Amino acid sequence: MSETQIKHITTPLTADVIKTLHAGDVVRITGPVYTARDAAHKRMTEALAEGKPLPFDIKGQVVYYVGPSPTKPGEVVGSAGPTTSGRMDKYTPTLIAEGMRGMIGKGLRSKEVIEACVKYGAVYFVAVGGAAAVISQSIKGEEMIAYEDLGPEAIRRYEVEDFPAIVCIDAEGNDFYKEGIAKYSKE
Repeated sequence: MSETQIKHITTPLTADVIKTLHAGDVVRITGPVYTARDAAHKRMTEALAEGKPLPFDIKGQVVYYVGPSPTKPGEVVGSAGPTTSGRMDKYTPTLIAEGMRGMIGKGLRSKEVIEACVKYGAVYFVAVGGAAAVISQSIKGEEMIAYEDLGPEAIRRYEVEDFPAIVCIDAEGNDFYKEGIAKYSKE
């Protein structure tokens, strides 16, 4: 795929769509995306451990690691850039096993997350840090879902349109970061 081709995908993700995504693919995501950071991830995994349901049906869903800034009058959301994904790594394999099929954030992921992506067929997308104002323009709707007491870390449902991202880790375990580093490493 040339660098100028963009794959347009919709959520929730299906196994067929996930199979078409490869590390390095540039995508535009349209549909519902749920927000959650480490505090919400902790609560969700605790709920599962206690046999309680999650606050939303996670099957096929994409979770965006974001803590949006306050919304200004006339806007849907405030600035909404990605946060560091590694903070969710201890919880992520459990949520992937429950049916989560995509994550959006920034930064490297653990071996356990990559293994869960391969085992269950999930993908990790990266969004460009520093582009929060641009990203927020692709968020067309917002709804509070759970854990409102967590403030910006609460779970929200965003309705996104042409959300810009890059496939970083695909369902085969290919890692765009590692591939990029390898291009510039000495043999």
